[in-house]
Amino acid sequence: MKRLCLLLSCSGALLLAADLPAVHSVYVMPMSRGMDQFLANRLAAEHVFQIVSDPKLADAVLTDRLGPALNSSLEEIAPTAKPAPVVDKEAKDKDAKKEPEIKNALDDPSLASTFGRGKGTFFLVAAKFRQVLWSTFEAPKKSTPDDLDRTASDIVSRLMHDLRKK
Repeated sequence: MKRLCLLLSCSGALLLAADLPAVHSVYVMPMSRGMDQFLANRLAAEHVFQIVSDPKLADAVLTDRLGPALNSSLEEIAPTAKPAPVVDKEAKDKDAKKEPEIKNALDDPSLASTFGRGKGTFFLVAAKFRQVLWSTFEAPKKSTPDDLDRTASDIVSRLMHDLRKK
């Protein structure tokens, strides 16, 4: 049974990584301890991907978290197509009379929370399709710049190795 689970998980990882060569530009999401800066530096230095500063130009995003906060960020980057709602005229008139709703940035603190980030798991997520294309676990032993740079180097080396497999 354990072998079957291992086989399924490995084949699932290979299927998701099939779209990895289609990624050309990457936006690196903000990460704890400044790890995003170290990763962007290593990715650019090794010419793995083109690093973009505008997330709307990215094929994928590199992040250290998944969940509602990432989904919210991806929705801003590449909004999902929504079917046009059918609105009757009476409801439209009521909506026109309402005052616009002002959203408070503190309404959903989970979107801005950094709690639980930086645990060592990194994800490359397709911006348009919201699929995890690649992931790895590499936790820095310390938060010194040298150790963060070494960790970023290890992550980029693993990514380059996985890109060469295809």
